[in-house]
Amino acid sequence: MQIVLYAGERAQTLDMSVQQAIIAGWTGRDRAALEKHIVELEALGVARPASTPIYYRVSAARVTTSPIIQTTGAASSGEVEFVLAQWDGDMWVGVGSDHTDRQVETYNVTVSKQMCEKPVAGSFWRFSDVSAHWGKLVMRSYIYENGARVLYQEGSVEAMLEPAVLIEGYAGKTQLDEGTVMFCGTFAAKGGIRPADVFEFEIEDPVLGRTISHRYELEKLPVLG
Repeated sequence: MQIVLYAGERAQTLDMSVQQAIIAGWTGRDRAALEKHIVELEALGVARPASTPIYYRVSAARVTTSPIIQTTGAASSGEVEFVLAQWDGDMWVGVGSDHTDRQVETYNVTVSKQMCEKPVAGSFWRFSDVSAHWGKLVMRSYIYENGARVLYQEGSVEAMLEPAVLIEGYAGKTQLDEGTVMFCGTFAAKGGIRPADVFEFEIEDPVLGRTISHRYELEKLPVLG
C-alpha cells in the first residue's frame, strides 16, 4: 500500500507492506461504555467475548486503502478505530474501520472479522509526535441515511486502553513486529449498529490542528445460497 508517513514537518510517501493484521476487541477503559457495546452486539445475537481485551488475527491482505470494498450481502457495517502500525523501524498511528459481517458475527466472531476488508486511511502520524497529548485525539465516523450525513460514532482515543497496554497484551513486549498493523477498538454507535452504503471516518489532532480521514463505499455481492 502507498502510505503517507508524517514525521515532524516531513511527509514521505512509501510503499508499506502488512505482514500481520490484528483486531483488538473490547479495549474500552470505561467498563460501563464497554458493557454498552457488548449489550448492543448481544442484541444482534453476538456472544459475549471470552476475555477483554481479545485479539483476533485476520489476513494481512484484508487491510486496504481502497475507496470501495466488496461485501457479501447487506449485513455488514463499519466502526472507527485508531490503528497502530510498525513500519520502517518506528510506530505510527492512523485510523481505520473494522468492517464486520454482522450476520456471521452472531455465530463466529473470528470468521466475521475475516469476511470483510479492513479499510485504513492512507496517512499515518509518527506516534512519538502525538504521544504527549494522546488523550486529546478524537475519532468520529459518519454514515449516510436518507441522503443525509449522520454522525455515527464519536469519542476520544482515551476511551480505549493505552497503545502500550494493547501492544504488551498481544505481543508480550513493548513493540510490535515490523509490518504489523493493529486495530485498537471502537465506541458504541449512536442509534445502534446498522449498515450503510457509505462509511466515513477520521481521527483529529486538535493540538497540532490536523486530521486524517477516509471514505469508502460498499459494493454488495449477491447471496445465492
